[in-house]
Amino acid sequence: MQKLTRAGLLSPEAYAAVRPALRARLAAHKQRRRVALGDYATLLFEDRLTVQFQVQEMLRVERLADAGAIDDELAAYNPLVPDGANLKATLMFAFADAAARQQALGALGGVEHRVYARVGARTPVFAIADEDLPRSEGGKTSAVHFLRFEFAPAAIAAIRAGDALAFGIADDRLPVETTLDAITREALAEDFD
Repeated sequence: MQKLTRAGLLSPEAYAAVRPALRARLAAHKQRRRVALGDYATLLFEDRLTVQFQVQEMLRVERLADAGAIDDELAAYNPLVPDGANLKATLMFAFADAAARQQALGALGGVEHRVYARVGARTPVFAIADEDLPRSEGGKTSAVHFLRFEFAPAAIAAIRAGDALAFGIADDRLPVETTLDAITREALAEDFD
């Protein structure tokens, strides 16, 4: 999957004109790329479209037009675009209220390193978490993490052929595994080159 470049971005005027339609398209697109891991954790799988929308929104909100500032945004967001043999996801934890959130996150330090993908009956592939900076310290985790799942060619072929694809957390504090439906599995299979 190609990374974003300045040439691939819309001008502020062009983006303003298509923004409502793009938001509607993106909502449907994200729905096919969202995986609930139990009641509190969600994986949102990123791709070129989700990243382009985030960059365009940052440029709009911050009114960035300078080439250097745009390049900085691209450098920050392009690592979320899959590289051909991997899937990249944002892991988010959400809780009903602030007190429950603080308590749960305070007890889940390091859980982001226990998130995995499983293709069929193969051995799980554990995510590489937060390559940009650590987000767990002192036993506490962050509400948001960035994950990368690397797949061997045989696993990619199996996903494309329709083998089951599941994601889970191998941790006694939050044990869960979710097998994807065909729609989500097929959407994620498009991320492989």
